[in-house]
Amino acid sequence: MLSDALRRHGPALALAALLGTSGTIHLRRPGVFRPLIPRALGDPDPWVLGSGLAELACAAALVVPRTRRLGGAASAALLVGVFPGNVTMAVRSRPDARSWTGRPVVAWARLPLQAPLVAWALRVARPSTT
Repeated sequence: MLSDALRRHGPALALAALLGTSGTIHLRRPGVFRPLIPRALGDPDPWVLGSGLAELACAAALVVPRTRRLGGAASAALLVGVFPGNVTMAVRSRPDARSWTGRPVVAWARLPLQAPLVAWALRVARPSTT
């Protein structure tokens, strides 16, 4: 019975935990995310705040089974939407960056991780077959 619940709810709850953690970091330590915002978008703070709130909203939708499909679809869209920011951070990365997140090995390694995250969110968005 527990294994059935984990199979059904585990992936969504794990994704909710990941997005909830990231959203919280956006709000508590916005400086970590400012380098992701392309300069063409202007002041990065509203973008960092908005993306953090969007991650928290997606996490909340994933936790509730009734809103899980919408939460999965919204999470996939959000992950696609923030990808240009990840590219921006990788392009701006420097070996001497003060933060480990701004170093090339970390910034470039994040890029291929986006595809499995989007796939994960889309799997969660699919209707349950049970």
